[in-house]
Amino acid sequence: MLVVEDDARLRLQLARHFRAASWVVEEAARGADARYLAAQFPYDMVIVDLGLPDEPGIGLVSSWRSAALDFPVLILTARADWQEKVQGLEAGADDYVTKPFYLEELEARVNALLRRVAGRATAEVCYGDIAIDFSARRVVRAGLVLDLTAFEYNTLAYLAHRAGTVVSKSELTEHLYAQDYDRDSNVIEVFVGRLRRKLDPEGALQPIETVRGAGYRFALSPRTE
Repeated sequence: MLVVEDDARLRLQLARHFRAASWVVEEAARGADARYLAAQFPYDMVIVDLGLPDEPGIGLVSSWRSAALDFPVLILTARADWQEKVQGLEAGADDYVTKPFYLEELEARVNALLRRVAGRATAEVCYGDIAIDFSARRVVRAGLVLDLTAFEYNTLAYLAHRAGTVVSKSELTEHLYAQDYDRDSNVIEVFVGRLRRKLDPEGALQPIETVRGAGYRFALSPRTE
């Protein structure tokens, strides 16, 4: 997640809140910094204030869409002016929250936006006999609630969101590690191994496949009924 907010106090509050919810969060106080980060790194979510000191947030969002960057964008605005909200959405934002707001409300809007972008109407998605509640960060298999660490859950959620697609170790590493973390593909292998044992302790039906030389693939498809 990228948080773009020039108010240092609010930016820190947002970063702390979402890090406590196991997000990897990067921060930017200026539009120029946000432009650089968004061009260099993949983000699952961007929260951007419209009142930035060096350029309008609306222009920033518009430039991302013009560059075919399709990550979800939630805009923050200090004004209740509906015209500004419309302008933000027309520029390419996916949703907005008006200041002041409760952090819990913002987190709920972020989760709802992620579900909507993924084409999901509910928080819980079933993949075979595995149910993942992306809002509660809860995983159940065959009626048993799995005890996953935050890192294990994030790994599973990322692979499940891309079910059927091969995810490289480098992509998984970029998503799961903060920039200043010691990135080691061997650590990814260890955590994937632990996750596999928790998902399938008997080794009967392993949903996470290794694609030799390419990465990992979550082999179960989301149920549509």
